[in-house]
Parts: sequence; C-alpha cells; structure tokens
Amino acid sequence: MAAFHQRVFSGMQPTSTLHLGNYLGALTNWVAMQETHDCIYCVVDMHAITQGLDVWGGPTELRRATREVAAAYIAAGVDPKRSIIFNQSQVAGHAELAWVFNTVARLGWLNRMTQFKEKAGKDRENASVGLYDYPVLMAADILLYKATHVPVGEDQKQHLELARDIAQKFNNDFGAEIAERGLATGDLGFFPLPEPMIQGPAPRVMSLRDGTKKMSKSDPSDYSRINLTDDAETIAQKVRKAKTDPEALPSEEKGLEGRPEAENLVGIYAGLSGSDKAAVLAQFGGGQFSAFKSALVDLAVDRLAPIAGEMRRLLADVSHVDAILHEGADRARAIAEPVMADVKDIIGFVRR
Repeated sequence: MAAFHQRVFSGMQPTSTLHLGNYLGALTNWVAMQETHDCIYCVVDMHAITQGLDVWGGPTELRRATREVAAAYIAAGVDPKRSIIFNQSQVAGHAELAWVFNTVARLGWLNRMTQFKEKAGKDRENASVGLYDYPVLMAADILLYKATHVPVGEDQKQHLELARDIAQKFNNDFGAEIAERGLATGDLGFFPLPEPMIQGPAPRVMSLRDGTKKMSKSDPSDYSRINLTDDAETIAQKVRKAKTDPEALPSEEKGLEGRPEAENLVGIYAGLSGSDKAAVLAQFGGGQFSAFKSALVDLAVDRLAPIAGEMRRLLADVSHVDAILHEGADRARAIAEPVMADVKDIIGFVRR
C-alpha cells in the first residue's frame, strides 16, 4: 500500500507576544521535529482576525505581531532553510480549500466544537461566522499540504478530529472521480487522515502568580508569564517574584500534591533543563525555595534571554523577516497549488 509523504503542519496566531508556555509546549517540539519530518510552520494570521478588532488590534498591530511570531519561531531554533515558515494569508489556497470544505463539513459537526462555545461565551449570536468556521479553515490549513502529522494540545484535539472527518468525507464523496483521475494514494484516498503528534509529556506551564491557572497571554498581569521578548533582567525579576509556599521542596513528586505553585516551578525547571520533575527534586529536594529559585533564574536566563536577543536582532530589520515569510510562502504555494488544482478537477470546476 502506498503511503503519504510524512509532513508536519502547525501554526500559532499572531494575537500577542509568545511566552514560556508556547516555548516549552510547542516550539521546542517543533525544533526537534525538523530532524524527523518535513515541517511547515505557519503564522496563522487569517485565524487571528476571527475574534474582532479588540483582540487582534487592527492592521498595524497584526503586521507587527505577525513579524514578531515569525521571529520567535526562528529565534527558538526553527530553521527557515530546513522548514517552511510563512504567514497563512500569503497562500490563497487556505481560503479556497476552506470554502470547498465548508460544503463538505456538516453543521452538526461544527455545533459540537467546544472551543467556539468557550470563545464566544454567552453572546454567541454576536460572534463572527469566522470564529464559528475556524475549525474548517484549520482543516484546510492542514490538508492543503496533505500533512500527515499535526502537533496538537488538548484544546485542538477536537479540531484535528474534525479535519479527519472532513478528509474522510471528501475521499468518500468524490471517490469515483479521485479513482478515475488516478489521484488516490493507494487505497487511502486523496487526502490523508492526519494523525495527532504527541511529543512526550510536554510540561503544562501555569501562571507564575497562580499555579492553578494556565500561563496565558490574556492575563492582565505581565508578572504571570515570561514572554519570549523579556530580557535577562526581566526574566530574573519575574522568577524571583513568582508565587511559592513556605514549605521546603519535597524529595519526591507525590510531595508536590496540593502545592500548585511549587509543582509549576519544578515543572518549568524540568522543561528548561530537558529532565523531569523527579530528577529536579532529587537535586533540590529538602532545600528552601530561595536556593531553588536562584538556580531557576540562572537556567531561565541562560535558555530564554538569547531567544529575546535574537528576536530583537531580527526585528531590527523587518525587511529580512518579510523576505523569510515571502520565500516560505513561495515554497508553500509550490506544494499547495498542485493540490488545489487537483481538488478543482475532482469537484468539476473549469480552470485554466
């Protein structure tokens, strides 16, 4: 049986500055995936505008944030020569395929999407159609490149399942045409059913002010997170001010139960050092938080300050960042346009 080419697709929205949670939860994995897969990493600016001006801040802010997120990818170790880095809106196939998929997806499928309910809140009638249709565009993002693997967090698993459902229904609905044109990959169909890519136990990074809440760019307190743009002094200050409890660090993981702030800081140390919580506690267990925080400051500054420095260097010349995005978009189109041409032929659109 023939197989689809192994390809990873993922992306982040340029809605605000990326932070430590994005770095440990996604970017470090993206960098590692470059060793095993062909990787396409997108700045999903079309997704960013689905929640209105108050979220994405208007044209000037969208341009700035798009470049900043692209710079963060590169500074964290995503190589634009090995991987494709571009912003979504430069490749028209994303919108074209999303419209085709709008005719394949079913209202009942979208009505089950929990993230829309969470983001729209109580005022769903006032939410944009784009926010409701977000998962269909995400399916198009992935399948436009026939991506076989998608690194996803818990909040995106349902959307990936929808992408698989759409791919399966398209393959089934147009199966005869796909076969007649010889466009199937073995007996797998035209589109692959993308698989979730779980890269081990990625640390769940929580707020530095409240260990029961996820670190978030929407938190009003900047001291709740470490931004990838923070310099060494700011990183050190935020770690020192991070909420703790008066007890000594335990020597075993079970001693972290009921101590969310302690567990969060130990998890951050483990993530930044490439170890696990048990190893961190074996080293620091029994000691006071002051000594542990001092070590965490050194580690966080060592790992994160160079990323901020490289981002500043890249963003000092936005034309260079734009050139990377333009070149990436050209490479993305080279993959996407033949796929979109085949889709149009399968459906029956007349084209040049």
